[in-house]
Amino acid sequence: MKPSFAETLRYWLKLGFLSFGGPAGQISMMHEDLVERRRWVSEGRFLHALTYCNLLPGPEAQQLATYCGWSLHGTWGGIAAGTLFVLPSVFILWALAWIYAAHGAVPWVGSLFHGLGAAALGVVAFAALRIGRKTLKDPILWAVAAAAFAGIFFLKVPFPWIVLGAAAIGFAGGRLAPARFKMGGGHGKAGGDSTDVEAAQPPPAPATRGAALAHAARVILTCGALWWAPVLAVAAWKGWDSTFAQLGIFFSKAAMVTFGGAYAVLPYVAEHAVTQHHWLTEADMTAGLALAETTPGPLIMVVQFVGFLGGWNGSEGLPPLGAATLGALLVTWVTFLPCFLWIFLGAPWIERLRDFPVLSAALTAISAAVVGVVLNLAVWFGMRLAFPAGIGAGLGAADLFVLAVALGSFAALAWGKIQIHWVVLLGGALGLARWALG
Repeated sequence: MKPSFAETLRYWLKLGFLSFGGPAGQISMMHEDLVERRRWVSEGRFLHALTYCNLLPGPEAQQLATYCGWSLHGTWGGIAAGTLFVLPSVFILWALAWIYAAHGAVPWVGSLFHGLGAAALGVVAFAALRIGRKTLKDPILWAVAAAAFAGIFFLKVPFPWIVLGAAAIGFAGGRLAPARFKMGGGHGKAGGDSTDVEAAQPPPAPATRGAALAHAARVILTCGALWWAPVLAVAAWKGWDSTFAQLGIFFSKAAMVTFGGAYAVLPYVAEHAVTQHHWLTEADMTAGLALAETTPGPLIMVVQFVGFLGGWNGSEGLPPLGAATLGALLVTWVTFLPCFLWIFLGAPWIERLRDFPVLSAALTAISAAVVGVVLNLAVWFGMRLAFPAGIGAGLGAADLFVLAVALGSFAALAWGKIQIHWVVLLGGALGLARWALG
């Protein structure tokens, strides 16, 4: 049965507080809750939405939440889902950035998030396994996923080329062997798509060309005005060369060109924020990344940390905390507002593609490639957390606490059937206990 708007509001807010583990962990949480447990979204719709969001610039997990919210309750459902998914992390990261800027590192905070991050590593590994099992229904799709992982992890192939290659395979496969390029369906053990969920159809695409153009114009004008209004306001107030205007302009550009998720955009952001604009130091950037990796919400929230320190260090005559808050909110706004534009503009048409076998086969192949990309995220995240000195330092340099908590988290999810948020919270408690015991 389709959930009420109030039910979904409560869910998205809870997810915003518990969405640890980067995009892979967040996607896993949504899949378990929306498809497996609550059965609000069908498997096929979820996987098509995931594929589309991976093709967009910006944070794929937040866009996926927006898409699912839109599919349940239209535009307001999408706005609620996308906003509540990031809102808790806005406040949490603001508080941690203030502690960092004003007081330096706080040991117990670091220990808490160290435990949360260790548990999230198990969540990420479980996510890669579960999404792979749901998506890879044929040996050809396994081969596509493996090739995508090898291409992005070993050969450093840009993400758009991986997508184009997978799409080409899917187009060819949809014509030559369509039965081997079918998207996984059903809700967990229930089998095929549930009729009560599928009956709750999302808003349809405009039926005529004129209606489509009118819809696109409304979405572009509304989102564009909301997107640029704060940037124009601070530029009129402080000037185009001010720190705030430059933050708004740079991160607005980044929101349009940063394909491939947070891990692809971070080198681009770091280069410009540290070496060109001097909003923060390289050590600050590393600390911000560590905070963003171990707090709930999208990993791309590290840009809020950049905006906070940019305002703190270049206050333009304002009190440092006020300037830092303005910089953080402005950067967060211009980073996430475009996500709503991409979803509201494209989601109705993505729903229609499910009815075209050849295009659906291309999306299925891209979904298989996305599994390889998710696995790359899991391995990258795991290596960074479990081997802080680098994998080349050997097993002796491994963080045994992280490995133990990650393995325990994976076991609890895979065999203990414990809900993800309890696993993550237990990891945080273990981190605090470790700090308390010295």
